[in-house]
Amino acid sequence: MTIIGRTPFDQACHERGWARPAVFLAEFAKTARLIGESVTITDRQFRRWRAPNPPRPHPRSWRVLHTMFGVPPTELGFPPYPNGETPQYGPLAANGGAEESDVKRRTFVTATVGTAAAAAIPGATVGAIGSDHIQDLRARLTALGTLDDAHGGAGVLPLAIRHLAHIRQLIETGTYPNSIGQRLHRLAGETAALCGFLAFDAGRQEQARRFYGEALATAALLKDDDLTAYSLAQLGLQATYEKRPRAAHDFLEAARYRAEALDSPRLQSLVAVRQAHALAMMGDHALAQGELARGMRLFERAGRGRPAPAWMDFYGPAEINLYQGHLYKATGRHEAATSYYRTAVNQLGVGYVRNRVNFRLRLAHTLALSGEAEEAAAETMTVIDELPAVSSARTHKLLTDLHRSLGAIDSPTTRDAAEALATRLT
Repeated sequence: MTIIGRTPFDQACHERGWARPAVFLAEFAKTARLIGESVTITDRQFRRWRAPNPPRPHPRSWRVLHTMFGVPPTELGFPPYPNGETPQYGPLAANGGAEESDVKRRTFVTATVGTAAAAAIPGATVGAIGSDHIQDLRARLTALGTLDDAHGGAGVLPLAIRHLAHIRQLIETGTYPNSIGQRLHRLAGETAALCGFLAFDAGRQEQARRFYGEALATAALLKDDDLTAYSLAQLGLQATYEKRPRAAHDFLEAARYRAEALDSPRLQSLVAVRQAHALAMMGDHALAQGELARGMRLFERAGRGRPAPAWMDFYGPAEINLYQGHLYKATGRHEAATSYYRTAVNQLGVGYVRNRVNFRLRLAHTLALSGEAEEAAAETMTVIDELPAVSSARTHKLLTDLHRSLGAIDSPTTRDAAEALATRLT
């Protein structure tokens, strides 16, 4: 219930039990540590925020407040930044696109799971915890993954961190039988693994490793091969992205052992195609092709054995064709790679906006490398309209690579495309 005379921020603090300055400052400091922001506030600053017409928070404080409450601080009564700009979690804050993207993300999450899930964490839950709580927590986790598929990890990361903090709080303070405790711990591990991927996508690699480490520790506690394979496969993906193929291969070999124990052909297929990419980066192209072929055969058996875990919903023919393109590109066969990248783009499901943007940026880049300047420019101009909806460091890197390759070609169409891209890189 809203109390007459309270500001929106003051009301939100009361609803969450943070009205006392000492309590709020402790919660603020804890959240800042969780998302890696080096910022503190004073009792005086908190009181100024609670008053009518509060001052605009510093960008670091803005991001912490966004994470704590799950909504932009403008919805708590704080003045907006000039020109509609907002402090971003990722590097793809692009002029007017940032505000539009933020609106799209909030609209999407509200439509998916309602206002409470948009915040990714309600007020503190006390008392007995049962199956209904577990189902609600899992629904929120699923919604966060769906939001990442649509918009990238940078904007979703603070919401996922809050969700993880809430699950940790339930584990520490809730009352539940052992069976519910096991499910809570598993949810904490899965959420930590998702936070790891979101941090990876947002360009926060050390933070990603910490979350993956937490997920692995939880998996060890539960003796959960599925969660272990999940975390190791993601660590392998991260190492490949960081151009550490030997480390990637080691992670993926460990994931392969777990996947084989689970008897999930689809999971084994994913691990195999990622191993193929690592081997190609190491220069062992023959072994890489053999591993990719093994991944294809395993995928054909996906209907047998144990069903794939839910986090693998993204994996299908589009990903396999993407990795086939990677292998051709690693050997300099750019024309062959473009064929597979184009097929991968066409096979992606409609909800995977971030992946579709990334696939198309790879396609445009490879077209430019293969000398197809006009096609590269056309593909670039087509994908530009989708960029404001995505907040991802990986996407930003692909944009940078494409901009460089277009700039190396002397033609009017590529110059126009490069100039259009430049507005997204500022």
